[in-house]
This record gives sequence, structure tokens and C-alpha cells, in this order.
Amino acid sequence: MNFKNIKKEDEEVWKILKGEEKRQKEGLELVPSENYISPAVKEALASDFSNKYAEGRPGRRYYGGQEFTDAIEILAQNRAKKLFNAKFVNVQPLSGAPANLAVYSALLKPGDKILAMDLNSGGHLTHGHPMTLSAELYNFIPYSLNPKTERLDYGEIERLALKHKPKIILAGFSAYPRNIDWKKFRKIADKSGSILMADVAHIAGLIAGRALDNPLDFGFDLMTTTTHKTLRGPRGGMILVREDEEIFKKINLAVFPGLQGGPHMNNIAALAVALGEAQKPAFKKYARQVIKNAQAMAEVFKKEKVKMISGGTDNHLILLDVWASFGLSGKEVEELLDKVGITTNKNMIFRDTRKALDPSGIRLGTPAMTTRGFKTADAKKLAKLMVELLRKADDLKNIKRVKKEISFLMKKYPSL
Repeated sequence: MNFKNIKKEDEEVWKILKGEEKRQKEGLELVPSENYISPAVKEALASDFSNKYAEGRPGRRYYGGQEFTDAIEILAQNRAKKLFNAKFVNVQPLSGAPANLAVYSALLKPGDKILAMDLNSGGHLTHGHPMTLSAELYNFIPYSLNPKTERLDYGEIERLALKHKPKIILAGFSAYPRNIDWKKFRKIADKSGSILMADVAHIAGLIAGRALDNPLDFGFDLMTTTTHKTLRGPRGGMILVREDEEIFKKINLAVFPGLQGGPHMNNIAALAVALGEAQKPAFKKYARQVIKNAQAMAEVFKKEKVKMISGGTDNHLILLDVWASFGLSGKEVEELLDKVGITTNKNMIFRDTRKALDPSGIRLGTPAMTTRGFKTADAKKLAKLMVELLRKADDLKNIKRVKKEISFLMKKYPSL
């Protein structure tokens, strides 16, 4: 985008926009929750739907002039239903956290119990962190990882479910590099009489691309997701219900008027485009390559004896214990990688003894680099460069060398 009108009207903003454009083009995004949208999705985001209020749902709006807003929202719903094998879909949530809160609000009363993954084990803030509104309203029972395997302990999850009888059992994560056994969660929920919910914000694109299993196919009652990350859509959220219409009616009311006013119709238009892209054969190839690239990087880290939580990955992300591996904190590593053009994020790891803003780990992922065209050989080269950099963190000559290598990779794969 040339931003010619912005440059004319507001050069200060134009300079910032061009700066970010340059940063993304010349740098390497390894934050697992980030990706690049296509030019078609970007055009939809900038469309005239930005001007339109559309409170309510298709066929039941509170403003006139809704012929095309109804059409685009229904199209997005139908494409999501097809991709995820859901009978009902709400595409209006503004992001993943509001989507989760809408589900809680729809199905729970204050004080009701939710069994969900602990943040230090890889769960999300909305899965019960005490500083969130969700945790103020509802009683979260955390489940953790097995200390030996650093993977989900389904026996412990079942024990907690039978002891506490939670209204909702939530399966999903923000920083867990392994597959989830959806079938085991279904069996546990059957025993405890709980509603079964999945938060697939990180892996929705891998599910849509048939590279990972879909929890709705294993009897989950509903699932929430963001629409960006691996799905490569605009920033937004969705709530998908397998078949229970009563649950869906409650969720609709929780989204509007419960939590939101008018939905962002330009985002919904862009989502429709992204969901259309996800139906194409190229997207399935992309989803498989995301996992191949992550596992290729993990192979290098394992060979170089870099500690990974759970010892590797089954999906798009890797969680490194850089404190144990290099004697560097997550914050130090994040800043060092930034110097050579690699963007990651510091992250708490399982049983971390350091503080949240300067933890022991970093979280990295392959969705964005795969969109740019990276193959497994590139992923392995990148992992080797990272190890070389972190082992000589104070070597300025080495830092310059790695930065030059990263720059070469970026020129090989220009962004969309």
C-alpha cells in the first residue's frame, strides 16, 4: 500500500505506517500468534463496510440499509460452518478474549466453576488468570502438566473434573506445543457432566487446513477462536457450536447486546475472504508446511541440546527454556533477536521461577514465515543461526554476521 492519501493529509502518521511496513518486510516474524493477511483480506478491511453500523444479526438489525451487511455476514457464517463442521457460528466477537467471555456469560452464573489450563502450563489469560474479569466472575480450577513429560496429564484432569464437577471444561492453549487428545476430554466431560469447550485460537488455521484434528468432530459442544493467527484472517473472533441450538441462542444474546454493540462489518467482510482462501487446496498445503517447519526447527534445537518444553512440537509453536540452555532470560533473548531482525516473545514456561516480564522462556512459531514461503531447509538454517547467536550473545561481530544472514533470507522471501 502506498498510503498516498495519508501522506497528503498526515505525514506524521504516514512515516509511522511506512516504518512498520519496512519492519515487517525486512524482519522475520516468529511470534506464533502473528501472520500476514493477503492483499484481498487487506482490501476488504479497507472497504466501505467500515462506515456501516449493523447492530443485531442478519434479518434482525436495528438500523436500515442492511442488505449487503446481511449478505456478507451470512457468507462468513456459512464458510465457517463448512470449514469447521459446525451447525451454528457467530462471527461478531471482536477478538478471542471477548469470544471466551461471551461464552462464559451465556452459559454460567457468577461463581460457577470452569476447569482450564493454568497459564504457566500454556493456558491463556482468559482461562483463569486472576487479573482478568473472567476470573473475578467465575471460579477457575486450573489443571497443569505432568512434571516428567511436560504434557497434559489426563488422569489428573479427570480427577479434578470428578472432584469439582465444573460447569465447563475448557481445552485449549496459548503456549502448548503438543496435540490435545480431544477424545479423552470428551470422555472426562461425560463423566463429570460438564459442557465441553475448546479454545482453538492458535490452531484454527491448522484445523481448517486439515493438518490437525477438529474438536467438534470429537463431540465438543462448542469452540472459540481468533480469526488471525494460523487462519490468516483479520483481527477478530468466532464462536462455533456443534449442534445445540439452545446454547447458540444464549451465546448470540451474550455477544449482542450483552457485551458488544455494532459488529465491525469490515472485519467480517475480510473474514469471509479469509475463510474462502482457507477452503482452497493451497491452504491445506500451507497448514501442513507450518507444522513441518516447526518440527524442522525443533530437530535442530534437539540436536544442539536446547531445552524445549515437552521436548519438541506437534503444531506451529515451540517453547524454549533459554535460561537453562543459554543462561539468558526470555527478555534478554527477545531483545537480542530483535537486533538481528527476528521478532519473538518472551514467555513463562512450566514451573518458571522467574517473573512474568523477565521469564525463563521464549515462544516462537512458524505461521508467518511459512506464509512468506519458508521450507524445512530454511527453518533448519534459521534455528542454527538462532543457536549460534545465543551462544555468543556478547560477540558483536557474530551479531552482525547473523543479522546479515537473516537479511538475506528475507530478500529470498519478500512478504506479501
